[in-house]
Amino acid sequence: MRSTTTSTARLEARISKELHATLKRAAELQNRTITDFVIDAVQEAAKKTIEQTEVLRLSLADQECFAHALLSPPKPTPALKRAFTSHHKLLSAE
Repeated sequence: MRSTTTSTARLEARISKELHATLKRAAELQNRTITDFVIDAVQEAAKKTIEQTEVLRLSLADQECFAHALLSPPKPTPALKRAFTSHHKLLSAE
């Protein structure tokens, strides 16, 4: 169920009569209001969308490659050494 908060925002949507009837029926089957049903459904869809975008999933081969790179990193190149030196100088100047 949704939690009660002191601050709310309004969301409006135009939907077909058929969709409204479907939502009403689904809400009735769960003994809930249409508003509660829609809010929970939208919240779950939003969480799923965010998770799919923000969570990185790697294949087993990619996991092994990543772990190998962490455990046995390559030696720094001259360009990387210069970048570290430059970065250190910038931080020391502040």
